[in-house]
Amino acid sequence: MFLTGATVPGGDASNEDWMAATPDLIVVLDGATVRTETGCHHGPAWYTRKLGASIIAIAADRQLALPDVLAAAIVDVANLHPECDLQRPGAPSAAVGIVRVQDKALHYIVLGDVTIVADTTAGLEVISDHRVSKTAAAERALADQYPIGAPEKADALIAMKRVELDAQNREGGYWIAAAVPAAVEHALVGEFDAAAVRQFALLSDGASRLVDDFQTTTWEEALDLLANSGPTELIRRVREIEDADPLGERYHRNKKSDDATAIYASTR
Repeated sequence: MFLTGATVPGGDASNEDWMAATPDLIVVLDGATVRTETGCHHGPAWYTRKLGASIIAIAADRQLALPDVLAAAIVDVANLHPECDLQRPGAPSAAVGIVRVQDKALHYIVLGDVTIVADTTAGLEVISDHRVSKTAAAERALADQYPIGAPEKADALIAMKRVELDAQNREGGYWIAAAVPAAVEHALVGEFDAAAVRQFALLSDGASRLVDDFQTTTWEEALDLLANSGPTELIRRVREIEDADPLGERYHRNKKSDDATAIYASTR
């Protein structure tokens, strides 16, 4: 299997995405943006790095299914900072995408809005969980009315985040890796026959916005771009569109650029 990947921060701050690949395991994490008090002195970048390292270590036990791996990693990282108030909704959290090659199958788990797209003999399969974007609908609509950088937008985004956090890891809301391993029970879990998969990719939402948000590219075209030019070129095209619309007037979004991560794999 041929693998290539790239991760690029959205600005000058630390990259809150995280990625890793071994011969049989691929992981992409996307730390949730902090806008409110968190009750924790660690940030999303710390959280994704610790969670990612724990996933890699625990997944070495190939008897553990991916949901069990992720649940154990969530507990592992929670135990690293017991001094923090991890019951507060704003505590560090992350969206997760994992693919493992095992027993002639590609096993996957998605928790949050990381995307897995697979080109199979049966057609294109796209796995992502966008439940978070369906929360705080009124507050999101209000924030979209203001240009990026406006004080009114900053205030609206804080109000939006508070409502969004009220829906975190609860029925009717959305599910994400934070401090409660039970969230994994709501992940998207499945597998593909490895022989039926020609190529696949894992992307954080900062990279998948080329398709999901900007809609300038189809998933078929995105996979072709990854195959022929690599993840760096896909992210460059994302940045090109963002730079042409710095205030978010054409493509409404919460910030000009987001951390962007993409890993591409060819099985042929």
